[in-house]
Amino acid sequence: MKKQSNLLYKTVEDKTIVWFENSNEYLILENTTADILKRLSKGISVNEIAEALSKKLSVPIGKTIDFILDLEKRIYQPKSNVESELINDYRDIKAPKSFEFIKYYKVNNVVFKVSYLGEKELSLVHPKFAHLVIDNSENFDYQFDVFINNKYIFLFVDQKIIGAWSNKNVHYFQGKFSMQLIQKIHQKKEDEWMGVFHASAVSNKKKSILFLGDSGNGKSTSLALLQANGFTCLADDFVPMDIEKREVYSFPSAISIKKNSLETLLPIYPELETSAEYNFKRLNKIVRYLKPNNKNYFSHLPCNDLVFIKYEKDSDLICEKISKIDAFQQLIPDSWLSPKKENTQIFLDWFTSLNCYQLTYSKNEEMIKTVSKIFENEL
Repeated sequence: MKKQSNLLYKTVEDKTIVWFENSNEYLILENTTADILKRLSKGISVNEIAEALSKKLSVPIGKTIDFILDLEKRIYQPKSNVESELINDYRDIKAPKSFEFIKYYKVNNVVFKVSYLGEKELSLVHPKFAHLVIDNSENFDYQFDVFINNKYIFLFVDQKIIGAWSNKNVHYFQGKFSMQLIQKIHQKKEDEWMGVFHASAVSNKKKSILFLGDSGNGKSTSLALLQANGFTCLADDFVPMDIEKREVYSFPSAISIKKNSLETLLPIYPELETSAEYNFKRLNKIVRYLKPNNKNYFSHLPCNDLVFIKYEKDSDLICEKISKIDAFQQLIPDSWLSPKKENTQIFLDWFTSLNCYQLTYSKNEEMIKTVSKIFENEL
């Protein structure tokens, strides 16, 4: 069985985070298990490792051999990668000559021309960026084409194919579209990004905080409340972070507001009353979009704090530090992280330097005051 020697290890609290280069996957292991994995990856025989482990733990060598063989099987079993779905038969496909919808989006001084074949394609991207639309422009910096062909969603950038995705993996298409957008806005290649987090990012113009949590926990609503109280929305849902500066970069999408948040936000943002409503049946949610208050989409700021936020009716405010292992387990599943080994090491070093909090609240004023304290390092 071929071993994978390209691993990274990071001890965090009483566990070890292990990263596998071949699959770009992370595992959290007990330190003893991680030590066995290190020895296997160095080519040390199962019997030699089992003998040492048997003496250390005072258990029969037969049991340690079985344990190591089972670990070896589970760790080195090939993983499939479903993200890239471009079928060879479609590599030579050409973009259509005409599109039903053509939109021009302006991000600071950068103009994007985005062509959508029809309403379906438009619905996958446009709602989040409608606030950036300008009148037809003869001059633009980049051209994106989005069209569906043979049930696959295609993305072309400046007349070059970027990829194709099936309907069941539309979120990968949307992620790639957004990745192409930030590459152009910030003039960085894909391997210059540490990762992209499914989070909301808010700033006090000096640094940023990431808000995380399951859908419906109140990330975007909290962000909308904070931007109405002197803070700046850096990004919502798609939060990019670079390698060179290790900073959170602005992303120009609108803030997605779910229907059950309207009662709270309408007194602050009356424009939500008449804004378009979108029913995303696949995600089982109905949302409206709120324009972010960011005035500079080129901005980027350091981030020292992760806050797992949750609105809970009638609850007392609770804000406490949580273990980094718990935070890591919640952060990773919805994140895109760079597959480069050098970038992974930087990510692990950055993550272990963070403060990680769980914030549960029911009163908006208390949440805003608590976030202010986190920004000022007063917790």
